[in-house]
Amino acid sequence: MRVEHEMHIRRRSRNFGVLGVLLAFIVIVFGVTVVKIETGGFSEGFDHVARPALIPAEEASQ
Repeated sequence: MRVEHEMHIRRRSRNFGVLGVLLAFIVIVFGVTVVKIETGGFSEGFDHVARPALIPAEEASQ
């Protein structure tokens, strides 16, 4: 039987830490995406054109 070196044990725990950070980042990005899709955030993105929803009603009728 082979005993693992202490360096490999520390590296494994560090790798689990990196895995946890990456998974947390993925969950945050996924959550933001779901919220933006549900609220209609992607339907009127920032594309440098006039958006009818931002024009006040009195200006739109003229």
